[in-house]
Amino acid sequence: MNEGKLYYNISEVAEMLGVNTSLLRYWETEFPELRPAKNKKGTRSYTQKDIDLLRRIHYLTKECGLTLDGARQQLKSDKSPDRNLQLVETLTEIKNFLIQMKQNI
Repeated sequence: MNEGKLYYNISEVAEMLGVNTSLLRYWETEFPELRPAKNKKGTRSYTQKDIDLLRRIHYLTKECGLTLDGARQQLKSDKSPDRNLQLVETLTEIKNFLIQMKQNI
């Protein structure tokens, strides 16, 4: 889904993850390492690094069922990315593609 862009807005990131923008804003308050750049108006700009962290948070909370506290602990203790994360990302992209196809039928 990476189109070679350097920055993504909150709507684009929310769509990538299949979540609401309000959840992304909430996660910012819960995970200190998540700090997308903001302009004077407060518009968020997410880098690929931010998106990777959000995917990790999404995986830990939604796929693994961890609480926010558990996800924070996992992020602190786990210095290497989860090996299953790439698989989950691929499956999520396939799922989103299939949902779009179904809606177009």
